[in-house]
Amino acid sequence: MNISLKGKTALVGGSTRGIGLAIARQLANSGASVFLMSRNEKMMKKIINELSSDSYQKHNFIKVDFSDFDSFKTIMKEFFISNKIDILINNTQGPLSGNSLSKSIEDYQIAFNLLFKNIVYTSSLALDHMKNKKWGRIINVASVSVREPLNYLVLSNSIRSAMVSWSKTLSVDVAPFGITVNSVLTGYFDTERISELIADKAKKLNISESKVLQSMKDLVPKKRFGKPEEYGYLVNFLASDKASYITGSSIPIDGGLLKSI
Repeated sequence: MNISLKGKTALVGGSTRGIGLAIARQLANSGASVFLMSRNEKMMKKIINELSSDSYQKHNFIKVDFSDFDSFKTIMKEFFISNKIDILINNTQGPLSGNSLSKSIEDYQIAFNLLFKNIVYTSSLALDHMKNKKWGRIINVASVSVREPLNYLVLSNSIRSAMVSWSKTLSVDVAPFGITVNSVLTGYFDTERISELIADKAKKLNISESKVLQSMKDLVPKKRFGKPEEYGYLVNFLASDKASYITGSSIPIDGGLLKSI
């Protein structure tokens, strides 16, 4: 299946590593111009020179700190004054791990700003152009934990659930404008993020990281972690015209990890 995103401009959050980077690469491979969004300016400068430009597209970046909402809001407002986005990939770094007994109200507020306010605000700015153009794609990077909560990721469980519910509601409101809104429920992927979670879990349980790694792989029917590029393929499809009838969906990509239907 040939997917062309020529003439489209994408904004990809958290795009200097892992899933975000894989998405940016795949969108560029399909002809989209890509704006990277991260706080690592040095890495973004390197990546934009490595992304495919076979369709003569131009890539750029915007430096933001997802953990500082006031600063983020100012930067994004200025960005959208002079830039129009067709494909928005809402992806931020994950919040701190830990169970419900270890987190304070302040921790929940920080996670809310990170995983909900940033996404809602960026989407609201992107929608003006999408509505005028009668075409747009908003794709949210979420987690399988919104369906089957993981006790050591209470912040992610809670706030991402709110985000997915908001996404479903938004999809109904913008459907008449030719805009689709979908969430991808992420399982275990071979990224820096999961390596960090494994190390943290091993430390708390006082066991080796290799044991934690194997126990997680054993939970997955495919008996492995996903590859970031596999994630990029799914998002690339959802961003295309070929997925125009898919909206309001929460799509797992987890190697069969979820047990619920």
